[in-house]
Amino acid sequence: MRLSTDESGDEELAGETIAAAAEAGITVFDTARAYGRGEAELGHNERLLAAALRQCGRQRTARIVTKGGMTRSDGAWVPDGRAKAILSDCEASLVALDGLPIDVYLIHAPDPRTPWRTSVRALARLISEGVVRRVGLSNVNRAQLDEALELAPVTAVEVALSLDDDRALRGGVVERCAEMGIAVIAHSPLGGPRRAVALARRRPLADVAHAHGVDPAEVALAWVLELSPAVIAIPGARRPETARSAAHAAQLGLGAEDRAVLGRVFGGSRRARREPPRPPDDAEVLLVMGIPGAGKSRIAAEYVARGYLRLNRDERGGGLRELAHALEEELSSGVRRVVLDNTYLARAARSYVIEAASRHQIPTRCVWLSTPLAQAQVNLVERLLERFGTLPTPDELRKLARGAQGVLTPTSQMRALRELEPPSADEGFAGVEVMPFRRIHRSSERARRGVFVAAAALREPAWEHALQSGDRDAPHLIFDWIPDGALDMLDPCVVRLTGAVSGPVQSALCPHAGGPPSCWCRPPLPGLALAFARAHELELSRSILIGAGPAHRTLAATLGARYVSA
Repeated sequence: MRLSTDESGDEELAGETIAAAAEAGITVFDTARAYGRGEAELGHNERLLAAALRQCGRQRTARIVTKGGMTRSDGAWVPDGRAKAILSDCEASLVALDGLPIDVYLIHAPDPRTPWRTSVRALARLISEGVVRRVGLSNVNRAQLDEALELAPVTAVEVALSLDDDRALRGGVVERCAEMGIAVIAHSPLGGPRRAVALARRRPLADVAHAHGVDPAEVALAWVLELSPAVIAIPGARRPETARSAAHAAQLGLGAEDRAVLGRVFGGSRRARREPPRPPDDAEVLLVMGIPGAGKSRIAAEYVARGYLRLNRDERGGGLRELAHALEEELSSGVRRVVLDNTYLARAARSYVIEAASRHQIPTRCVWLSTPLAQAQVNLVERLLERFGTLPTPDELRKLARGAQGVLTPTSQMRALRELEPPSADEGFAGVEVMPFRRIHRSSERARRGVFVAAAALREPAWEHALQSGDRDAPHLIFDWIPDGALDMLDPCVVRLTGAVSGPVQSALCPHAGGPPSCWCRPPLPGLALAFARAHELELSRSILIGAGPAHRTLAATLGARYVSA
């Protein structure tokens, strides 16, 4: 990649590096259509590779892996998993490679805006039409891999894997690939450019390298290659000498003591499937997981009342690995029952908890709160209103999300849902309990019904008839989304509705721009309605929402209000 993305790229030196790699016995060359310095240089790396292989006479023995489904607008890396994008990228790659065949074609990364199944089916089409020899995936988790295996003949998976990054191990990707005979292509096997530069300064690695008379980078590559026979490493050499060094690493054998030293320092290990330990008494580590706003704190509080110690990142700070260290310390001190309520969306993140508990012969049980996104959104908005009394603006929300615990933007919460890997017993859990969502309504004696009216509904001929479904004496809210709009734009609607009901009428407007939501007030997000309900102490389950489209129906379902079509 960096032969084409570095600003100081030297095409002559790049050609010499590729030739040196081929002459040293390297046969797999990983490239991508997106490897270039922006949109104008799409295909640069593929053209460079094809020319270099032909020049050194290795075009017949080279196996080319390339990728599609990634755009470079304004220099950014933006996945595009649409079927037509993947198919057109593959055609463009074949042109750039100038007749050299594609041995394996990969989806560059999952696109959160495109259904994963759509992207994978495009890969399957490339195989069925004979466009490429094999297909695979890049930058996926185990759940995405398992889903793809049902749709396409995946033969390779490219993921980050190094001494400093063992998520593919902990997340079960390497294990699944080994089971299915799928090649694991380890990108960034030296940890990426910054970490690679610092490898020689890391004492344990340098000591092992010195004992073998090799460069520390060769030891790091040998460690990756020995993780599994399925693993292929693709170091990003930019000079002939580093290409030759990388090839030499394949001949280096590390002893058990070498691996033990590196494992203790870097934390990487071959995670074997674990059987849950037998509990010594009533000891248990309970992992409560779910997307932000799922209701984890409430469940954790119930267990704290039963004598469990709670470990929560929002309270302690730090990351999930640090929380696993804290768990280790508590178990070592004699604590027998612990509850951890964090997102734990990925298998890799959960593995630290399971391993720490297993070292103390204590089983880990998982409670997964399968709260729907819409209900988790309600919970997050209610927290904001409880905490700040009003809905933050997009700028305020971004600032709060950087520092205030439990405050998220809508896109952050949606991203968490996309990243969720459902838990399973084969991770080492003693049990996995799926807990369906149940909203607890806390009615007060003063709680009353309300009526929510979409401004668009007042333009429908039957709007007055729809009002008969509600309580004319109840508080009424007119709401709308008008980008860059002002609240007084709803004044005519207020006048019209005021003439038809006897209860108070208010208006609320989301004026924020289109695109991914940056606020909690754009319908069908529930911010405007929840703020009104809180101010008037409304019981949402007894209220109605009068609307004129699918978004309004969705909002009514989110609130638990009855929907009435105008």
